[in-house]
Amino acid sequence: MEAQELREAYVEFFRKRGHARIPSASLIPENDPTVLFTTAGMHPLVPYLLGQRHPAGTRLTGYQKCVRTGDIDEVGDESHLTFFEMLGNWSLGDYFKEDAVRWSCELLRDVLGIPPDRLAVTAFAGDGDAPRDEETAALWEGQGIPRERIFFLPKEDNWWGPAGQTGPCGPDTEIFFVDAERGPCGPGCRPGCHCGYYTEIWNNVFMEYFKDGDGRFSPLAQRNVDTGMGLERALRVVNRAETVYDTPLFAPIIAKIEEVSGRRYAEDVKAFRVIADHLRAATFLIADGVVPARTGGGYILRRLIRRACRYLSRLGVEGARAGEIAGVVVRDYSAAYPELERNEGAIRATLAGEEEKFRRTLGKGLRRFDQMVAESGGAEVLDGGAVFRLYDTFGFPVELTKELAEERGRTVDLADFESRFRRHQETSRMDGNQAFRGGLADHEYETTKLHTATHLLNAALRALVDPGIRQRGSNITAERLRFDFGLDRRLEPEELKGIEEYVNGAIRADIPVVCEEMTLEEARRRGAVGVFDSKYGDRVRVYTIGDLSCEICGGPHVQRTGELQGFRIQKEQGSAAGVRRIKAVVGRFD
Repeated sequence: MEAQELREAYVEFFRKRGHARIPSASLIPENDPTVLFTTAGMHPLVPYLLGQRHPAGTRLTGYQKCVRTGDIDEVGDESHLTFFEMLGNWSLGDYFKEDAVRWSCELLRDVLGIPPDRLAVTAFAGDGDAPRDEETAALWEGQGIPRERIFFLPKEDNWWGPAGQTGPCGPDTEIFFVDAERGPCGPGCRPGCHCGYYTEIWNNVFMEYFKDGDGRFSPLAQRNVDTGMGLERALRVVNRAETVYDTPLFAPIIAKIEEVSGRRYAEDVKAFRVIADHLRAATFLIADGVVPARTGGGYILRRLIRRACRYLSRLGVEGARAGEIAGVVVRDYSAAYPELERNEGAIRATLAGEEEKFRRTLGKGLRRFDQMVAESGGAEVLDGGAVFRLYDTFGFPVELTKELAEERGRTVDLADFESRFRRHQETSRMDGNQAFRGGLADHEYETTKLHTATHLLNAALRALVDPGIRQRGSNITAERLRFDFGLDRRLEPEELKGIEEYVNGAIRADIPVVCEEMTLEEARRRGAVGVFDSKYGDRVRVYTIGDLSCEICGGPHVQRTGELQGFRIQKEQGSAAGVRRIKAVVGRFD
C-alpha cells in the first residue's frame, strides 16, 4: 500500500461515519511558545477538546504533519524519526469508547487487512485516581480480541495527559500488531517491549477527567476521543516491511541518496537513514516558514541540515546536493501537502545556502576540534568551555562535537556547555524535546491581547507600507509578540513611528472585535486575510476589527481593542532573505 492510498483510505473511512475532514495545521504552532513544533495530531485541537466549538462540528478526521526532535541522536536505528505523520479521528463530546473501539477494529480489519488474531491491545490498570478500565477490555473482547492479548498497564503506559500541570486527561487503549513470525522475546514480553514482537499502530485516548492544581481528578463535562495512528508505522505493518525505512515513503529518497553518492544503502545504513530523515524533516520545516538560526526552531532546523550534510560528506558527496534529495520529498508529498510545491524554490535555496556554510564551517571546525583534542592531553572528558568556544566561534554544532568525540573514545562535558550556552543566549531552546503543554497556558489574558495586536500590526503594515505584505509567521508569549512578514528592505524610523501611531489609534478608538463562522469561500469574498490557505477546512472563523482588519484565525482575541491599552515596537530586524521581523509589546506606557 502506498502512503497516499493509506491517508485517503483512513480519512474516507471516518468521513462515511460522519466525520468532517480537517487539513493539517502548520508545523509552527500558532501562538504557542511552550513547544517548538506541532508534535501530535491533537496539538492544534486543544481549544476544542476543552469545549470551544469547532467550525466543522463534533466529529473530525485528517492527517497531521508532526516533528519531534528529542531523539535526533537516535535517528538511524530501525524506528526513530524526527518528522512523521499522524492519522487521527476525534470526537468532541460526541461518541465515546464503544464506537471508537468498534471503528478501530473495523478499519484495521476491513481497510488495512489486519485481522484480530494479529492484534494485541492494552487498557488502563486502574489506581486511586480512576478505576480499572474493564469497559474497554470488554469492548475489545466483543471485537474478537481474546483476554490473553488484552494487557492492563499502569498510568505510565496507559494514561494520556494532562498536557500541562492541569487540564483534560484520561485512560487510553493502545493497539499493537503482533509479529507471529518473530515470536516473543520471553515470558515477560508484553506491548511496549522493544524486541519487535509488538509494534504499536494506534492509540485511542478517552479524555474523561480533569486534573486540577491540587492533583485531584474529576469527571469532565465534555468527554472526548483523541486518536493517533502513525502513518510510517502503519505502512510498515501493512507492507510487512522490516523497518519504517523500508516502506514506500523512504524508498525513493534512499534511491536518490544512492544516486548522488554513488554508494549503496547497505554499505552505510545509518548514514542513509539520517540523511533521509533529516532532509525530509528540513523540507517540511522550511516550507512552513522556519529559517535556519542560532536559537529556537531555527536552531533545530540548522542542526538537522548540518547533521545530514555531515553524513553526506561521510558518503563522499561533494558540492551542494541536499536540494536534489529534498526535490524527491517535494515530488512525492505534494499531493498531500501542496505547500511543498509552492515553496520548492525556497526549500532548495535554503538547503544550498546552509550546505555551503556548513562545508566552510566543517573544515575550520575540524581543524579546531583536532587542536582542542590535542590540547586536552589524555583527558577523557572534553572541557565544556572549549566546546562552547568551538560552537560560538565557528558555529560548530555541539552535537557534532559530541559525535566526533565519541568516535575518538572521548565524551563532552555537556552540562558545562549548556550552562554556558544558556548564559550566552537565554532565549535559546537547544533541546526540541520540551514539555508539550498544548498551548493551554498561552490562552491567558496577556497573550490574548498580544494576539489581537498582531492583527492590528498586520493591518498597519498593509495600510502604510505595502498592501501586498503577507504574514510569514508569529510567536507570542505573555510578554511580547513576534511578527514575521515578507519585505525585502528594512523599515525606516518614520515608518515604524507611523505603524505605532496606527495601532495606537485603533486602540484608542476601542473598536469591537467581532468573530463570525462562515465558509472559506465566503471569507475570501469578504477579503479576509489568511496565513496558510492549505490549512483551512470548509468552515472557518473570521475576526473583524472595524474596517481595519479582517482575518481568518482560530483565536483567542479580546472583545474590544481598548483592552490593549497601548502598543510599542521594541525592535525591527531581518529574519531571513526577504523576511522582516517586528517585536512589540502592549500595555500602559505612561
